[in-house]
Amino acid sequence: MKIKEIIVVEGKDDTTAIKRAVDADTIETNGSSIGDEVIEQVKLAKKTRGVIIFTDPDFPGEKIRKTISEKVPGCKHAFLPKAEARPKNGKGIGVEHASIESIRTALNSVKEEMEEFISDITLDDLLDAGLIGGTHARERREKLGVLLKIGYTNGKQLHKRLQMFQISREDYIQAVTKILQEERN
Repeated sequence: MKIKEIIVVEGKDDTTAIKRAVDADTIETNGSSIGDEVIEQVKLAKKTRGVIIFTDPDFPGEKIRKTISEKVPGCKHAFLPKAEARPKNGKGIGVEHASIESIRTALNSVKEEMEEFISDITLDDLLDAGLIGGTHARERREKLGVLLKIGYTNGKQLHKRLQMFQISREDYIQAVTKILQEERN
């Protein structure tokens, strides 16, 4: 499987894992404090071939994703569920621990960032579904991120990410319904 876009990852081990799964080029951020040189590489990559941001499903990975999105708007995003980013020994989390199949699935499910979309999913909808402010909100957001392939977010960022990736009300309702049904069973 050949990927046209350049994939932004955190480090060398992530590049190795990506190259085991697909034929692709990468840019490594080498940590969460992203220098101007890396941002310039990402800008050039976006202009010439497109960019997929594929960072670890943890706080530093989300920080990198947010920083790049702010400085280089309009990137595509690939998300890996936390459960698929853990090694067999359970220590650590990252793209480098994912199976070839998990990496391919994430890259086949990229989401494109859109700036001009206004979602009809409201904050009240998120509250009603128990995605913010409830006792099971974090777990529900994690499940929603997996089902919609938008990754995990905190309560404040969920509404923004639903808009950014143009998640339809229908897809949102189907995912929330599935999560709530699983909880009842």
